[in-house]
Amino acid sequence: MHVRHLTLKDFRSYPGAEVPLSPGVTTLIGLNGQGKTNLVEAIGYLATLGSHRVSTDQPLVRFGASQAIVRGAVVRGGHETMIELEITPGRANRARLGRAPVSRPRDVLGTLRTVLFAPEDLALVKGDPSERRRFLDDLLVQRQPRWAGVRADYDKILKQRNALLKSAAPVLRPGRRGSNRPRPGDAPLDEARESALHTLDVWNEHLATVGSQLLYARLRLLRDLRPDLGESYDAVSATDARATARYKSSLHEEAAERLAAGDVPEIAELRQALLDSLAAVRGSEIERGVSLVGPHRDDVVLTLGDLPAKGYASHGESWSFALGLKLAAYRLLARDLGDDPVLVLDDVFAELDSGRRERLAELIGDCEQVLITAAVGADVPAGLRERGHTYEVELGEIRGVDAERPPAEDHGPDA
Repeated sequence: MHVRHLTLKDFRSYPGAEVPLSPGVTTLIGLNGQGKTNLVEAIGYLATLGSHRVSTDQPLVRFGASQAIVRGAVVRGGHETMIELEITPGRANRARLGRAPVSRPRDVLGTLRTVLFAPEDLALVKGDPSERRRFLDDLLVQRQPRWAGVRADYDKILKQRNALLKSAAPVLRPGRRGSNRPRPGDAPLDEARESALHTLDVWNEHLATVGSQLLYARLRLLRDLRPDLGESYDAVSATDARATARYKSSLHEEAAERLAAGDVPEIAELRQALLDSLAAVRGSEIERGVSLVGPHRDDVVLTLGDLPAKGYASHGESWSFALGLKLAAYRLLARDLGDDPVLVLDDVFAELDSGRRERLAELIGDCEQVLITAAVGADVPAGLRERGHTYEVELGEIRGVDAERPPAEDHGPDA
């Protein structure tokens, strides 16, 4: 799998750009702020419908423009497919696949698969649990795009359940001074409390049904990822310390211990464990007005040897661990799909010492397509640059590449 051509219109700093690409290694050289990362960010957006730099779409649209268009020609198995995304902040984005409109942008997921490693990924080791949850869930969607729908459904259910816990708190908390006094026209207190508890039970069922599916998928993914993580960490670190990962669940203690040990129960069993755990924390949830059990409260504990990597690993070890996670994801996707995803290394080599640089270069040299960004060419091992193409990016101009604007009459999905 590789991207043959990238087109941008009003994306980030680019009024327009046409960037031909090829298999092998492509290196984009440019100082910070020149636009090199914008190019690989656009490719990542085609694959995931998200950015590794920002959480919303607004910054992706060039200042003064109302929308941005990203288009990529993807070659896989000798066949070419065009992905086209129209990004319009404040409105629903639109997409085309093979020049035909699709009903939802997420219908393009799976056409292009990428694994991106950037300095921000150090947060996988040193950051909050949300970083590690997002890594698992993003990889789930890359592996099987249908999980995007499950993930979206869970987020909606969680939002509704939290809203209920907050709005119904006065009638669900007995004994609070003044909180349970009925107002004129209110239903009797006991009736209102019974209704709120029944509604909460309904949302518990929804959360357990969808949450158990997401939890099951995460556990299977982590089980499959562990061998690749150990091998990838060994390859980039050249140390004897063993890198592994275990799932830390918010379920009740007995169930959480099983999951931490590597068990992957069936969905029905996980659903019941979620219901039991929700029942056990009902009082605390009502008191705090927030959902305390579910995949949104879980974590992945990364260990190096016998110690947790977070707080104990050195800076170099943390970089190796983060890189090991991404290389493990790459190997897993390549094995599952029978085809290499596109590997993107955004300003990574400058953060690695010479030994790690050379080991990484040796590992990725045979990948079908590798896109590298760097501030200076000396950051990238010469062996990689010699095997591919190097472009210089300066103030949005890509030297040696036709960077003219797309034709004025081409307006993306509206065309």
